[in-house]
Amino acid sequence: MDYGITVRTALPFAEAATRVREALKEQGFGVLTEIDVQATLRERLGQEMEEYLILGACNPPLAHRALAADNSIGLLLPCNVVIRTDGAQTVVEALDPQVMVTVAGEPSLKAVADEASSRLRAALRSLPAAD
Repeated sequence: MDYGITVRTALPFAEAATRVREALKEQGFGVLTEIDVQATLRERLGQEMEEYLILGACNPPLAHRALAADNSIGLLLPCNVVIRTDGAQTVVEALDPQVMVTVAGEPSLKAVADEASSRLRAALRSLPAAD
C-alpha cells in the first residue's frame, strides 16, 4: 500500500509552506504542530539536511468522528504533512488517511478516511505543479 499523497511544486520552500497551511485551512484543517526537522537535527546532532518541515494537521469534525469509531485512533492523529526540498523542487507529502483504516482494522473508519483523504488531496492539488 502506498501510504502517502505526494505533489511536487516549483514553489520555493517557504512559499510552499505558506500555501500548504492556507490550503489545509481551506479544507477545514488546522495546524496543531510544526516540527522543523532541519533545525532540530542541526541543533541536536550538528547534522545538515535539506529544508524539511512536518505539519500536524487536524480537521476537528473528522477527528471527532474517528475517535468515536475507535478511541485508540488518536495514536494515528493528527494527519502529518511533510514539506521538503528536493533539488530545485519542493515536495509536499501527506499521510494517506486510508492507512488508519488498514492499521486499525476498523471498518467504520472508512468513511472518515475517505473524507479526510479527499480534503487532503484537494489541498495538495491546489499547489502549482512542478514543470
